[in-house]
Amino acid sequence: MDYLIAIVGGYLLGSIPFGLLLTRLAGLGDIRQVGSGNIGATNVLRTGRKDVALATLFLDAAKAALALVLAREFLSQDAGYVAGAAALLGHCFPVWLKFNGGKGVATFFGTLLIGIWPVGSLAAALWLATAYVFRYSSLGALVASAAAPLIAVAFHASPIGVGATLFMSVLVWIRHRENLARLIKGEEPKIGKK
Repeated sequence: MDYLIAIVGGYLLGSIPFGLLLTRLAGLGDIRQVGSGNIGATNVLRTGRKDVALATLFLDAAKAALALVLAREFLSQDAGYVAGAAALLGHCFPVWLKFNGGKGVATFFGTLLIGIWPVGSLAAALWLATAYVFRYSSLGALVASAAAPLIAVAFHASPIGVGATLFMSVLVWIRHRENLARLIKGEEPKIGKK
């Protein structure tokens, strides 16, 4: 029952489409009509509004962190991991937007940085280094998410913690499959390109 509560609560928190809400409030229209069409911070950045993109990044991470903290506080540590992973599922496939949400990177890091901070910190460092060197946000996300489960094992995370990390990593890769195809073809837009 604890895990069911964590899944439902985490999913609902994660499904709040902050990128869509903030761009509409800022008078930027429907973010789904810009760039890649997704609701995450990287796509919001393509509007040219760094402030709105930063707010989206923070809130998309915070909703997963909040789901994890609430479940950990009222249920258990492992339920917290489950809630964080469910928040990522909600962000990527929100029921309110016909299951077409964001790529999940900020939400992924929001869960890991609060849930298993050494894993989140190292994965974030990998993302930053890869994105800085190659100027592709998607490549940074793919590298960081691929490494995260291995880092979780290295830091002796609980089996549920490792499983939640692996689940989230798979989701990030699924949501980035088109980016991966564009990276291979050399057609992926670089960071900062509108």
